[in-house]
Amino acid sequence: MRTITKTLVSVIAAASLLVLAACSSETSTDSGGGSSGQHTGGTLHLTAQSAGGTLDPQVNYTLQYWQLYQGAYDGLLTYARVGGKKSEDIVPDLATAMPKVSTNGKTYTFQLRKGIEFSNGKTVTTDDVVASFRRLFKVSSPNAGSWYNVIVGADACLKTPASCTLNGGVVADASTNTITFNLTQADPEFEAQLAMPFASVLPADTKAKDEGTTPIPTTGPYYFASYSPNKALVMKRNTHFKSWSAEAAPVGYPDEIDETFGLTAEAEVTAIENGQADWMYDTPPSDRLSEISSKYASQTHVTPLTALWYLGLNTNIAPFNNEKARQAINWAIDRSAVVKLYGGTSLASPACTILPPDFPGHADFCDYTKNGGNTWTAADVDKAKQLIQQSGTAGQSVGVVVQNDSVNKGIGLYLVSLLNQLGYKATLKALSNNIQYNYIQNTGNHVQMSLTQWYQDYPAASDFLRVLLSCASFHPNSDSSINIAGYCNTGLDAQMAKADDEGLTDPTAANAAWGEIDKAYMSESPLVPLFNPKLIDFTSNRVSNYQFSDQYYMLVDQLWLK
Repeated sequence: MRTITKTLVSVIAAASLLVLAACSSETSTDSGGGSSGQHTGGTLHLTAQSAGGTLDPQVNYTLQYWQLYQGAYDGLLTYARVGGKKSEDIVPDLATAMPKVSTNGKTYTFQLRKGIEFSNGKTVTTDDVVASFRRLFKVSSPNAGSWYNVIVGADACLKTPASCTLNGGVVADASTNTITFNLTQADPEFEAQLAMPFASVLPADTKAKDEGTTPIPTTGPYYFASYSPNKALVMKRNTHFKSWSAEAAPVGYPDEIDETFGLTAEAEVTAIENGQADWMYDTPPSDRLSEISSKYASQTHVTPLTALWYLGLNTNIAPFNNEKARQAINWAIDRSAVVKLYGGTSLASPACTILPPDFPGHADFCDYTKNGGNTWTAADVDKAKQLIQQSGTAGQSVGVVVQNDSVNKGIGLYLVSLLNQLGYKATLKALSNNIQYNYIQNTGNHVQMSLTQWYQDYPAASDFLRVLLSCASFHPNSDSSINIAGYCNTGLDAQMAKADDEGLTDPTAANAAWGEIDKAYMSESPLVPLFNPKLIDFTSNRVSNYQFSDQYYMLVDQLWLK
């Protein structure tokens, strides 16, 4: 990943006085994870304002379709398809067990399950696994060069994707039904990366190009029957599927899952209230939040997310190439005011750290709160002004770049007002949502301060700290430079590499090390944590058995329909 635009989810709400309570959800009593009895059947109707792009699981990088892939595609490993904290557990999927790993951490050997068929009736073989990993590079999968580049032969594949072979990197033995991955170096996150949708096992004869709207055969309980980005997506039961694992591959409950496109968020809410739709991908608009939280409380599900909204401060140009100026912004930001602009404390919590709460490596600390403490309580504008005077940057111009929706613009206007109060000459630049993220990454645009966010790919501290702040994530003059601050600290890079090594043998010590690295970065202030958001799922009154996976959010195909 590391250099790809993050589009897993965008949660936008602006009702500052709304009080939403996360409701308790019904859970299945079917301990086998199977679809049986009165809960099976019916068509689940999902809605979204627009389609999520390509249907190809090795190319698509959106939560919108990752939520659907969990009921369609499988890899050798997956995240447990259950609700709650167990959803962070990696479990064997198409593999019979977790891999055998060599003592040096550079060889992973899997036993492939026998008798599994694709939705077109063809049996899954070791050749399909090898071909799928070659295809990752041939289609220039978003994370081929950052997650899977440790596979032997990946360098050659990145240079000339069309001729990718991964010779010596992914080795199949049909006689023993095993697949062996040979790595150039140990990688404590390799199993997590194998559990992601990009690593889905597809038929070996799948074309080596982005298949776009053409469905690719699946191994899960559903297959994609049709897809028209202007109209709808339809998933139907895969008659070749038989559940081999309650955790990894449970049978789905609905007979069919449809997602239609084109309604406004307002219309989506009304459709759910009237029973014409069962769930909306988009966040309910602010003027409907009070209504759904009061009249439809049992259908409104609010969940804290492992995500961070933050300000990127360009550490390579004035004024934020000055550490004291950066620290001043951290002291001055009224995080409670920003949370209120986002939608209130029911939709977000003030953040002091880069790593979200309840996330691997997170440590409770808050370096920038008035009167001290481990949680943010109040801004200290006086201290901020003092630091700015010491930095000698007072009076300089600062441009703030945000997206042009109402929430981002509202936060941007607050930032401009605050910067002017601190003694800077601030201006706001609001760009359309589809270009702002690439724009703020490119150093050629000389962005000084930007509002953005990051949502986890998988639960690992490096998925925030290394992605957002390592030297390797900074690519000058590129639209794909996730290190928006342009901050490079080789000493902290070395500490992250050491934490990686510790993660192979002592995860507890590694997480403690990541917490210290978070503190070290916050001392340097290349970014300003603002808040950790929450997600709203609004479902119809005919839906039950709502379960939330920390990895893939609402488990779509595990819903029961009345």
